[in-house]
Amino acid sequence: MVARVWSLMRFLIKGSVAGGAVYLVYDQELLGPSDKSEAALRKAGEVVPPAMYQFSQYVCDQTGLQIPKLPAPPKIYFPIRDSWNS
Repeated sequence: MVARVWSLMRFLIKGSVAGGAVYLVYDQELLGPSDKSEAALRKAGEVVPPAMYQFSQYVCDQTGLQIPKLPAPPKIYFPIRDSWNS
């Protein structure tokens, strides 16, 4: 009985993650016009590095570990509109 419940829970969790990913792609219109896709990519590039830094600082504070400072990642600009269908 427990195995069936655990199997059902795993299925529901995986389905929720997949459904959330599909909703996020639809909500951000990532498969629509390239303007919105490019804006979403630029927004993610601005938001993700500070969030990762804050998370690493939180982990350091909670565990007492010292994470060495890494060099800044290079800025990559890839205009999707210019290379579409080329």
